[in-house]
Amino acid sequence: MRVVRLEVVGFRNIAEEQLEPSPGLNLFYGENAQGKTSLLEALYVLGRARSFRTPRLLDIIQHGQPQALVRGIVERRGTHVELAVQLNPRARALFVNGKRTTLSGYLGHLAVFVCSLERMDVIRGEPEHRRHFLDEGVLSLDPKYAHTLEEYQRVLRQKNRLLKLAAESNDPRRFIEEIEVWNEQLIHYGALIHRARTRYVELLQRHLPADLFGSERIAIRYISSLAAHGDVSEYETLLAERLRVRLAAELAIGHALVGPHRDELAITFDGRELRQYGSLGQQRSALIVLDLAQVSVYNSAFEEEAVFLLDDVDAELDRRRIARVLECLQGRAQCFLTTSKPEIAEMSRPQALLFRIEAGCVVPVPLHARGEEMSRSPEPATSPREISC
Repeated sequence: MRVVRLEVVGFRNIAEEQLEPSPGLNLFYGENAQGKTSLLEALYVLGRARSFRTPRLLDIIQHGQPQALVRGIVERRGTHVELAVQLNPRARALFVNGKRTTLSGYLGHLAVFVCSLERMDVIRGEPEHRRHFLDEGVLSLDPKYAHTLEEYQRVLRQKNRLLKLAAESNDPRRFIEEIEVWNEQLIHYGALIHRARTRYVELLQRHLPADLFGSERIAIRYISSLAAHGDVSEYETLLAERLRVRLAAELAIGHALVGPHRDELAITFDGRELRQYGSLGQQRSALIVLDLAQVSVYNSAFEEEAVFLLDDVDAELDRRRIARVLECLQGRAQCFLTTSKPEIAEMSRPQALLFRIEAGCVVPVPLHARGEEMSRSPEPATSPREISC
């Protein structure tokens, strides 16, 4: 699987751009705030139909533009598929080969994984970020899982609406019968989510690269919020029991207290909690380890390459570690990296296709000119013949 062509229109600070990446390593370099991360974000949107930087569509659309468009040609097992994501302030439209489709019908055509400073919440943020990390991984293996997540969230919203009304009512018990109807659906979809996440964590644990950056070992464990109350292998029975026990508390507080939306992913290094005791460098390294494990799980499941995005590659990694990451990804993913340091681009020059990014425009670096390009820091373009946007 690889991206053969990418087209971006009205996306952040990229007015209109097209590029044809290498099937192997691609490196975007240039000064800060020129559009390097935006290009990675566009690739992520192309595969996931959402951003890794913001949940708000308005943040992606370029100021003054009515909409944004990301379109690409993806090659998978010799077949080409055209994907397109159209964003406007109120809606998102998804297209496969020119035909509009649902999220479940869209996902699965391009498996893309990202490691970025914006994603550090997976390591040190609230549990919801780690749950989302797991759900993204499950979706890469089973796009139909999107329907399960959507249905669970729909049921949870309806139940919370009733619980809020009950908490504000003089007679909260009159809502119980209707709440129990929603609880039945909550048990069904909650059990599907629990099993999917548990299986995925087992796969991830098996594929965590050992000794990638040293002797410290990363380990992960899925922690159900029900684990302290019974046998999670009988999840439906246990969830039904906890919903019954906690009903009075839910009626009083006005929102749901039980379900997989309260679960956690524990991430440790050498047995210590990474979120609390890890340094920034250790946390950044752990995120890369987890992302590489996701790529490996995908490789194993489908026996094909994925797409891997690594933003600001030199933020916490020295040259030795960068080389180690690229070695680990070789033959496993089409890679897109960004850096603001010309020396990192120079280091990658023998095996990478280089793109200089200036003011939201992409300037491919010709092979014969790369030595000269890397010998100086990128400078703003002064001639329209140098850059054509």
